[in-house]
Amino acid sequence: MLETTGLEGRSFLDIGSGSGLFSLAARRLGARVHSFDYDPDSVACARELRREYFPGDQEWTIEEGSALDQNYIKSLGHFDVVYSWGVLHHTGEMWRALENAVLPVAPCGRLFLAIYNDMGSQSARWRWVKKTYNHLPRLLKTPFALVVMAPEEAKAMLRSVVTLNPGEYVKSWTRYDQNRGMSRWRDIIDWVGGYPYEVAKPEEIFDFYRAHGFALTLKSGDAVWNGRW
Repeated sequence: MLETTGLEGRSFLDIGSGSGLFSLAARRLGARVHSFDYDPDSVACARELRREYFPGDQEWTIEEGSALDQNYIKSLGHFDVVYSWGVLHHTGEMWRALENAVLPVAPCGRLFLAIYNDMGSQSARWRWVKKTYNHLPRLLKTPFALVVMAPEEAKAMLRSVVTLNPGEYVKSWTRYDQNRGMSRWRDIIDWVGGYPYEVAKPEEIFDFYRAHGFALTLKSGDAVWNGRW
């Protein structure tokens, strides 16, 4: 997506690094990496990846921090690539986080973002689902998730029967972790419970970053913002 086969000699900031997999990929490509996440468990996971694959590495920094903390973001300096995949729409203040993401982009650097698309009533429905799930008592969370996902699961099962390939539906549960690194049920809970949840139309994001002096590069449907000149 960044249209490069290597990141040697470049700096890479992973905003909301989660498990650290993207940071690990960037480090393997030769970048000097700084990873941060608001969740201490995610920070611990990323540190475990570093311990396993880059023990004692001084070129990969991992710490706890918030995308909403402007002073913290400013303290990091500037990076050739600022990367935040599927994170800023979960902060509760997405536009503030998008604004802060501008700060660490070096001159002629690149900002790579992924957020949820505004799908109108469908997005509004999912916002209600996610908010409701998070406010339910623990005992009711699983039944609620089952009810919410039942229609989609029923359609998937029906498609497999109609195409005379019911085994595909079974595999979608038994082998799901081979592609996603988690069980299908964990992924369902991750989706249903993913709140805060904000969305934006593509043109809103385009206009927002153009106003900050960025130029848009499109690659395979994803947006990469080239830094200000």
